[in-house]
Amino acid sequence: MTKTKGIILAGGYGSRLYPLTFGTSKQLLPVYDKPMIYYPLSTLMNAGIRDILIISTVKDLPRFKDLLNDGSNIGINITYKAQKEPRGIAEAFIIGADFIKNDNVCLILGDNIFYGKNLNLLLEKAILNFENGFSSIFGVKVDNPNEFGVIEFDSNNKINRIIEKPNKIESNYIVSGLYFYTNNVIEVANNLTPSERGELEITDVNNYYLNEKKLDLFKLDSNFSWLDTGTYNSLIQAAKHFQDLENQTGEKVACIEEIALNLGLIDKSKFIEIANLMSKSNYGKYLLAKAKNY
Repeated sequence: MTKTKGIILAGGYGSRLYPLTFGTSKQLLPVYDKPMIYYPLSTLMNAGIRDILIISTVKDLPRFKDLLNDGSNIGINITYKAQKEPRGIAEAFIIGADFIKNDNVCLILGDNIFYGKNLNLLLEKAILNFENGFSSIFGVKVDNPNEFGVIEFDSNNKINRIIEKPNKIESNYIVSGLYFYTNNVIEVANNLTPSERGELEITDVNNYYLNEKKLDLFKLDSNFSWLDTGTYNSLIQAAKHFQDLENQTGEKVACIEEIALNLGLIDKSKFIEIANLMSKSNYGKYLLAKAKNY
């Protein structure tokens, strides 16, 4: 049976966050009380994905390995590959071809955070779409669509086309950084022509599936939070958002250890072992409190 594998693209220079990112990867910066990469990692885990490839720069890969190792601590398999220079999101499928092999794949950008009560149901539907040969994207309504791939709709509210950073805006819906593709995405990526800015554009991949009538769109409404944490303001807003949410609910978001425990990927003794390593932090104290009530 064909599986779904996951890729987190955590490369790039993080130049919009200079000087913060001179010394570390953007995706290792904190969003409230955990590294940014915990959020996309938790999305993949909640989607039922257990084999994950992290793509980053040659310089930053050792830091991700220090943080997450091979993933066995939380019951998953994590491997790593380098993107020597940023050549576009779609290059992830060329770099990850040997990892993907004959499986389908979910790509999530390392600085994109998704949160919502029923998000797991949408992730499940996206994976079920593979059974009918469909790939899936997630659309979000934003105030600054010209900075993204914009989704244009026809008179029947069906996707007409997707345009990368257009000058003239026809829609406020953009493609967010979460993509589910059938296995032939490797071939599609290999056949792409670099854009004027020298990148292999993910918009070209999406338009390929759209032209093949094999692309499904899930619109994320106001019940979902989508945060692109690539700027100072968005980074601070995201931290405040999750601080407020966690204080209100008493529950942590993107707590990968708790997710692993609840999914049965690790047992309680392993969970307590991890918690004890962080027992002096509030994060570790939260884990220990959860262990008592488990």
